[in-house]
Amino acid sequence: MKIAFLFPGQGSQAVGMGADLAANIPVSSKIIEEASAEVGYKLDSLCFYGPLERLSQTDVTQPALFTVSVAALRAIEELGVVPDAVAGHSVGEYAALVAAGAIDFPSGLRLVSRRGLAMNRAASSVPGTMAAVLGLDGATVSAVCEEVTASGSGAVVAANFNGAGQVVISGTPAGVDAASILLKEKGARKVIALAVSGGFHSPLMKPAAEEMRVYLDGTGIVDAKIPVVANVTAEYETAADVIKENLAAQVDGPVRWEESMQRLLNDNFDTFIELGSGSVLSGLIKRISKDVRVFSVSDSAGVADAAAAVKS
Repeated sequence: MKIAFLFPGQGSQAVGMGADLAANIPVSSKIIEEASAEVGYKLDSLCFYGPLERLSQTDVTQPALFTVSVAALRAIEELGVVPDAVAGHSVGEYAALVAAGAIDFPSGLRLVSRRGLAMNRAASSVPGTMAAVLGLDGATVSAVCEEVTASGSGAVVAANFNGAGQVVISGTPAGVDAASILLKEKGARKVIALAVSGGFHSPLMKPAAEEMRVYLDGTGIVDAKIPVVANVTAEYETAADVIKENLAAQVDGPVRWEESMQRLLNDNFDTFIELGSGSVLSGLIKRISKDVRVFSVSDSAGVADAAAAVKS
């Protein structure tokens, strides 16, 4: 058995996330309490009670998702479950680095808080949005985005290559709207607007990427103890300097999630445990491969079920 831990990114936030973990698992409660003290506002209250509008603002979404993921991670670690590799989608990569021993929780929380603020500033400067395209391959979606951008209708790129016929596009509202129309004409089954506060993983985020590159250079990231499949390379990474550069490049670059999962599948990973809010990544890996075991761990029951299954 080869186990991979997966950590969700933006779009997985939901009112109530982390509440059951905090109520039933002391090590998880401690993480969530520590996060609220560190960020200086009631992060726990926003996670548990919302409102969703505020929870979906990237300066809150990112530390919230990171915190709930690490709370679930510590809970399953306490039961003796450890991964052979890890991967995180977008901001989820920071929780993956905690799991890999490349950074501690307080330092990671400061990083994602800084990332959220930097991305929020970039989004305020140049408004953007995102949409999920279902039923088309990445090459087709990329070609349409290039065509729309070249036409002057607005800037748009393929931002998240999630797999199983799902690609997320990102850019200016005009660019995403124009691309959405053309993608439907090309045969997209659906194009779904996402509840995000900016055009993430696109050139609109370049100022945030540059800010993070400078900030990451001075942080205490160390070599990972287990491999991390990076968003921007879809390869195993362990070296601290490479991890730092990848985290900066990830801000305005695409998330190569399907390739990342295929890397793990090609190396015979057969058990995937998603830790944090929701089950988006679990759904994706199930559609990419029917031959793996998948667990979503977002509450105390999920922790117990996953641990019992992999240890039996």
